[in-house]
Amino acid sequence: GFRHVGQADKAPLSKSLLLVPSALSLLLALLLPHCQKLFVYDLHAVKNDFQIWRLICGRIICLDLKDTFCSSLLIYNFRIFERRYGSRKFASFLLGSWVLSALFDFLLIEAMQYFFGITAASNLPSGFLAPVFALFVPFYCSIPRVQVAQILGPLSITNKTLIYILGLQLFTSGSYIWIVAISGLMSGLCYDSKMFQVHQVLCIPSWMAKFFSWTLEPIFSSSEPTSEARIGMGATLDIQRQQRMELLDRQLMFSQFAQGRRQRQQQGGMINWNRLFPPLRQRQNINYQGGRQSEPAAPPPLEVSEEQVARLMEMGFSRGDALEALRASNNDLNVATNFLLQH
Repeated sequence: GFRHVGQADKAPLSKSLLLVPSALSLLLALLLPHCQKLFVYDLHAVKNDFQIWRLICGRIICLDLKDTFCSSLLIYNFRIFERRYGSRKFASFLLGSWVLSALFDFLLIEAMQYFFGITAASNLPSGFLAPVFALFVPFYCSIPRVQVAQILGPLSITNKTLIYILGLQLFTSGSYIWIVAISGLMSGLCYDSKMFQVHQVLCIPSWMAKFFSWTLEPIFSSSEPTSEARIGMGATLDIQRQQRMELLDRQLMFSQFAQGRRQRQQQGGMINWNRLFPPLRQRQNINYQGGRQSEPAAPPPLEVSEEQVARLMEMGFSRGDALEALRASNNDLNVATNFLLQH
């Protein structure tokens, strides 16, 4: 399965992508506006005048500060993939989607011209935007959806809602950014599904990964997160209070889960996970009498769904860990996935 490589937990690549392009965008906008023409993403100049260098310069630095802000926030939230897969695999995904999206940009503009007779503007939005949109593919497919609050009946706020709103904001920020967005999503689908084996061709060599690990990690490493709780901007006090309560409950379960795993490794046997993780309702009804805790009777072991075990194993976790996490979370797949991602 996938495991963290080097200091991936500290997300040095995500931090460098967050700081360097943003700093360069501000530098161009405030101090060097006459140099902005060098970073215009002009596909007509690439096609007609063979200015291939524009494919690189025009797709690295955002000339629109609103796009810079939105893409930086998205990269900050997508750093979970660097922690989960490792910096090299994360960098390979970004490289692959960046290269493929350049091809899809051309194809989309040619298709618009051929089928609909629509001539797109010669300049598309500049910046490192397509890989950011490409990251929505693994975000949608592999990050569990955890409900934070329910509003208006079937509508609910989840841990992913803010990210989708931010992506929609970036998607609607310009006239032709939808071309970059669609090409980014298409390249993300191709790379994530391993279509045409592009993940083997467009990848970061191990020697390059080691070089950047040696140079970038000391500069851009940040401390390992203690929690990944995210409270949406503009959330009400009730939502914040509820999420803090859920966070405390998850932290308690995380610590018990880690303690149980250590005991199992030491004893070499199985643990009664239902004793370690009584249902939440039972934990809330525990009575304290005379300073001593009266423990409820341990229920019989839970039957674990093999389908859920298989889904966790597809994500790279061992069968033993998947069984323990599902029993610990009373067969809640989202909570079990969060257990395993945190430990």
